[in-house]
Amino acid sequence: MSLVKKFMTVGGATLGSRIFGFARETLMAAALGTGPVADVFYAAFRFPNLFRRLFAEGAFNAAFVPLFAKEIEANGIDGAKRFSEEVFGVLFSVLLILTIGMQLSMPLLVQWIIAPGFADDPEKFDLTVRLAIVMFPYLMCMSLTAMLSGMLNSLHHFFAAAIAPVFLNVLMIGALGWALWTGADPAATAWALSWSVLGAGLLQMAVVYLGVRNAGIRIGFKRPRFTPNVKRLLVLAVPAAITGGITQINQLIGQAIASTKEGAISALQYADRIYQLPLGVVGVAVGVVLLPELARALKGGHMNEAKGLQNRSIEFVLFLTLPAAAAIWVLSDEIIRVLYERGAFSEQNTAVVASILAIYGIGLPGFVLIKALQPGYYAREDTKTPMRFTIVSVALNTGLAITLFPIFEESGIAMAEAAAGWTNTILLFSVLLWRGHLVFEWSLLTRTLRLIIASAIMAGLLVYLSDRWAAWLSPSSPLFDQLLALGGLIAIAMPVYFGIAFLIGGADWRLVRRSLQRRKKTADEAATTSPDPGQQ
Repeated sequence: MSLVKKFMTVGGATLGSRIFGFARETLMAAALGTGPVADVFYAAFRFPNLFRRLFAEGAFNAAFVPLFAKEIEANGIDGAKRFSEEVFGVLFSVLLILTIGMQLSMPLLVQWIIAPGFADDPEKFDLTVRLAIVMFPYLMCMSLTAMLSGMLNSLHHFFAAAIAPVFLNVLMIGALGWALWTGADPAATAWALSWSVLGAGLLQMAVVYLGVRNAGIRIGFKRPRFTPNVKRLLVLAVPAAITGGITQINQLIGQAIASTKEGAISALQYADRIYQLPLGVVGVAVGVVLLPELARALKGGHMNEAKGLQNRSIEFVLFLTLPAAAAIWVLSDEIIRVLYERGAFSEQNTAVVASILAIYGIGLPGFVLIKALQPGYYAREDTKTPMRFTIVSVALNTGLAITLFPIFEESGIAMAEAAAGWTNTILLFSVLLWRGHLVFEWSLLTRTLRLIIASAIMAGLLVYLSDRWAAWLSPSSPLFDQLLALGGLIAIAMPVYFGIAFLIGGADWRLVRRSLQRRKKTADEAATTSPDPGQQ
């Protein structure tokens, strides 16, 4: 299967999850708006979500996958199974202790980390603590799910792991539908959502476990032991966990600062949901597929192939995210108005959330490029360098958020996150280039400039059309007309962008297709591929 088909498989499943996520957030906006209970729920949910990124996605996509791939190469499926069972035993035990400890410490965590601004409101503080206690076991479920997903990705079974997140949105939609149907009060709605999160974690774990069994590996529980393989995993995983959760870390910092203003946390969350669509469809797909492909090429000594995979992935990311960033920038008001402005979500809420979304649009290419650049380090079992860049990024984000929030309020936090994301991207790119793991190509630079031109022309067309169609996009129009107009803008913009991009040489589909095609190397080709001296 070609790399582009793998991107499409993961991206397509992620797209389905994000579409359900839109439906979820639309119902959330109608049920809770940006009121105090919405702030409480998102604050409580952010904490287990942070640890899910730290202990699950970051650690295991970065550390577990290369080691698992190495075990398959060296000892076959049986060796990989033994390694997986060793890791599962340790991971389960650590997560169980962590979950219990965090639940017991939740009042202190809410007061000092999650939402310091809630401390002066006993009702909000108490509800945040109780909801966080219910949802924190979601971390344990999702961390185990991430490990099983890493196994599936290494075995070229991408779909089950990619489709699993859909179940979180489906169960939360069910809870919100029940709340709206029965007219439940905001607190009851938040409780229903919290239990749906926990149920979704269990369901997602079951789905990927069945996927692993279907792939031919049965995982049994073994007494936790710190074997050499497990110790090596921990050495790689600790810095990778910090790095993998960079976005969540920055958002948690922003949340803590924003908790002093009512409605700020939920406003940031609603905007975050929109830009997560291209970030998930493109960034997650590239990161999930690229890491095992790079690891496999490097383990086989195919250094030129690895460099080619890295460059073509960057090209793929820019080709899809530059127009998405431009569209988000110019259509932020229309997107938020059509998707959210109803029920408890007012016109004033739209203005605030749209301003945040426009800033996230500027940061989008940087956020997605991080997903394409980090595998260049992780595949070489270097997790410390990205961690150092993450520390720089977090420090910058914290300083900017504290400085800008009193001036620009929620938009200041979005500015800080976007600046931190681009700083991280530049550092990752520069060091890969300096080390020779990334080959500078003038063609990549010139194609990027042409893609920017194509995106700018598309953005100008969107500004013109959105002004002409303003009556259809207004809140007074029927919802169907609003959706039809917004869909029409997107339907017109896409062929315009792609047509101009191909016409002026910003993209060449034949070249991209050939470059992304996984080449089957013969023994003679492998012998002539010179290994990188640093990898010998």
